[in-house]
Amino acid sequence: MRTAPPPGRNRMRLRLLSVGSLLAFVLLWQLCVAPEGVSDWRIPRIMLSPPSEVAALFVDKLTNPKPDGETLVVHAWVSMQEAFLGYLLALLVGIPLGLAMGWFRTVRGLLRPIFEMIRPIPPVAWIPLTVFWFGIGLGGKVFIIWMSGVVPCVINAYIGVRMANPTYINMSRTYGATDWQVFTRACIPSALPMVFGALQIALVYCWITLVAAELLASDKGIGYLITTGRFLGRTDLVLVGMVSVGLTGALISLIIDRIEARLLAGLRR
Repeated sequence: MRTAPPPGRNRMRLRLLSVGSLLAFVLLWQLCVAPEGVSDWRIPRIMLSPPSEVAALFVDKLTNPKPDGETLVVHAWVSMQEAFLGYLLALLVGIPLGLAMGWFRTVRGLLRPIFEMIRPIPPVAWIPLTVFWFGIGLGGKVFIIWMSGVVPCVINAYIGVRMANPTYINMSRTYGATDWQVFTRACIPSALPMVFGALQIALVYCWITLVAAELLASDKGIGYLITTGRFLGRTDLVLVGMVSVGLTGALISLIIDRIEARLLAGLRR
């Protein structure tokens, strides 16, 4: 009778598989780009830079402000500030609003029609008005990011409350709990998994919208770096910006995953 491998071995295999697939992708990318001066079936370097050049430029841009005027560290810091402020405001407004809309009929009746009218509007559609209102500085991009992140926060928190176990609610009322006590002690804890799902979804929305906003109206940030690479015809610079977006987003997502796991584990105890 075969025994299942220990969990530690399974985790190691998954990590090795992930690393192996990433290395295979990078190797295939390198092989598909033609060397300088070579014309064959492979992709010319003017259309796509190989990962070796992208990695070298990535390291160089950490300290070299050319050709866009700022180092990669400055661009990443500006983008993270904008994303964090918009993301935090989206959580602070969207999650309580969604929870309240899910439980209180008056709040739902007052705000849901407005929310349903605003929700289908793409966040980038707000960019022209935002430039008029705030300019191309920090405030404008934070507003666009907030518009992007607040929608999934409201939706997930609302659904989390509506999906609360009716048995817990009825039992709480049987024992004399007030409407507010049922909301805070039964509905909100049961909605937490959906709320943490909103953290991940809102993060993706905010990060994507940030880059879109910086592509259209900015003078610093990773999106601005990508735009500069496009104007200069530098695919290596464009790819450095894209890789920076991916790495930063993955790091923030990993941090949220760890926080979510610890909080939910504490609630289960």
